[in-house]
Amino acid sequence: MTGQLIAGAVALVVVAWLAACAEAGLARISSFRAAEAVRTGRRGSAKLAQIASDPTRYLNVALLVRVACEMAAGVLVTYVCLEEFGETWAALLVAIAVMVLVSYVAVGVSPRTIGRQHPMNTATAAAYVLLPLARIMGPIPQLLILLGNALTPGKGFRKGPFASEAELRAMVDLAEAESLIEDDERRMVHSVFELGDTLVREVMVPRTDLVCIERYKTIRQALTLALRSGFSRIPVTGENEDDIVGIVYLKDLVRKTHINRDSEADLVSSAMRPAAFVPDTKNAGDLLREMQQQRSHVAVVIDEYGGTAGIVTIEDILEEIVGEITDEYDRELPPVTELADGCFRVTARLDIGDLGELFGLDEYDDEDVETVGGLLAKSLGRVPIAGATAVVELPDARRLRLTAESPAGRRNKIVTVLVEPTKDDDEEREAVR
Repeated sequence: MTGQLIAGAVALVVVAWLAACAEAGLARISSFRAAEAVRTGRRGSAKLAQIASDPTRYLNVALLVRVACEMAAGVLVTYVCLEEFGETWAALLVAIAVMVLVSYVAVGVSPRTIGRQHPMNTATAAAYVLLPLARIMGPIPQLLILLGNALTPGKGFRKGPFASEAELRAMVDLAEAESLIEDDERRMVHSVFELGDTLVREVMVPRTDLVCIERYKTIRQALTLALRSGFSRIPVTGENEDDIVGIVYLKDLVRKTHINRDSEADLVSSAMRPAAFVPDTKNAGDLLREMQQQRSHVAVVIDEYGGTAGIVTIEDILEEIVGEITDEYDRELPPVTELADGCFRVTARLDIGDLGELFGLDEYDDEDVETVGGLLAKSLGRVPIAGATAVVELPDARRLRLTAESPAGRRNKIVTVLVEPTKDDDEEREAVR
């Protein structure tokens, strides 16, 4: 009798081993891989495609078989131990130790390793068993899953167990490690998850970087600003920068002047569109979906006090997923390029201390700014655009003329500044706007 019970327990463990193999293999098979197997004429591909069309149902069947066999094997081993040992506590300890070892090695590690290493072969073989077994069991696996979900607080009724975000991320990392996907694709998937935790204020263009136009300016002035700055959408302000009353589009300005040349003298407010306003605490993923539905490309971001915090475009949000978007004009520039007559072309991010060294100063610092671009913006009192010029004074009373050159990148930021020593006359003491 004891031998028969042990043989039965071994047989149940073997069935549980096969069910665990099937679980691991099916988890790695997608509908795309099943369709590819059908296209190549792989043996058993039709059954595999049927499994892939409803993977939750057949995974639940495999799960039920594995759990039932493990539990039954545990009962048989416990009965044998109670028969062989005089002490109940000793029999239970031995039964627990045996089943933990068997479950961990024979049902936990070994079959899952095989299923993950050979998913196609494992899943195809499992399809021959799971398809008829699912028909025999009928709705039993699904009813058990529904019962389990009903007992789970806050989860409600679902088709079956779902992986957590951490598990999905781990699966993506594993797929990249096994060369199933590229590293760029892995980073993009992770970025999609991170977008759900990103706030609008983390991706917006801050107000200090905005190029705006007052509502009392003319369409001709707006066209000139758009062409000089490189922006095709410009916020229109009312009383101050916190009072954004609309957005003017370059294509609307061009269309208006093309139809009627005399409209160049009209006010910008006659061509602007209404602005959409969003709080800076709004979820970036939710805003992306709203922009897609409303066919909107730009929104004004409002802080908690009702002031303008910045603007956000649909491209700003997409960059969080696909990475920085560059164009054909973007290129890597040297920080300093020496020109004729003691002039230099420097990057806008160059530290002002390094700027001072170019003109023989041991120390050159400013309490408010750290870069050449910041120094130019401070001197101008606004965001510099191409052609903007200002004169700054060095600690030794010498003066430099800073000229913003052509913008680059999707946000049309000034990337280089022309630095020229000025002549010592009264006219050079004033910044050229």
